[in-house]
Amino acid sequence: MHLVVCVKQVPDATEVKVDPVKGTLVRQGVPSIANPYDMHALEMALQLKDEHGAKITVLSMGPPQATDVIKRSISIGADDGRLLCDVAFAGSDTLATSYILSQAIKEIEKTDPVDIVFAGKMAIDGDTAQVGPGIATRLGYSLVTYCLGIDGIDTGRSVIKARRQLEGGCEVVEADLPVLITVVKEANEVRYASLPDLIKSIRSDVTVWNKEFFELDIPQCGLKGSPTQVKKIFPPPPKDVTPEIMNTGETGLDEIANTVAEAVSKAGIL
Repeated sequence: MHLVVCVKQVPDATEVKVDPVKGTLVRQGVPSIANPYDMHALEMALQLKDEHGAKITVLSMGPPQATDVIKRSISIGADDGRLLCDVAFAGSDTLATSYILSQAIKEIEKTDPVDIVFAGKMAIDGDTAQVGPGIATRLGYSLVTYCLGIDGIDTGRSVIKARRQLEGGCEVVEADLPVLITVVKEANEVRYASLPDLIKSIRSDVTVWNKEFFELDIPQCGLKGSPTQVKKIFPPPPKDVTPEIMNTGETGLDEIANTVAEAVSKAGIL
């Protein structure tokens, strides 16, 4: 069984600020991390590897420093990785990104057929949840979104049974292989690196593919292939949630509670 996991390097959301003049994210000096949802997708793949035996290839698109997220993935159990890195890919929106990643998966399939592609539910720097479904559509794969867990794989029928997160519950679905699965953070706890795998990741050489390494229609990549563009980013206006309430000792508890509830309601919290 061959599993491909799509991971992305993103700015740490706790450190991101918005330029008040340009309305863009300030990325300079902001540390980069592996997209948390993608790590839960990797963990789901690793659990399948533990149970059934599998090869896991990690796939990422980004600048040269994105090799860090691939090496982190190898440190917790992935077997190898590919980084898609080229100036032609810069500025890609979700449509262009799904095209480039799907073409890379097609290239991987030429020598090692893929059974399952995993991806996080979304990336925390975009929150669109569009890339995973876009890849599945381009590859003609089955699609299971918001996955909480895999209940079984019938290799004879080439069918997978999975649980999907729904509002207020979950549903069990079956999908034909090959399939793309997007994973939610509630699915699992990401494991820590073992010492042997940590050493392996440090010594590993990540394979880098530019636009020459696989078949691409360049007009579908980067800004040229991106019909959607972010015009402005801005934080919501702050709310004053600190009502001026003073207890002089003469006010009853019920009156205080009603006053606080009214102030909180006006502040828009409830």
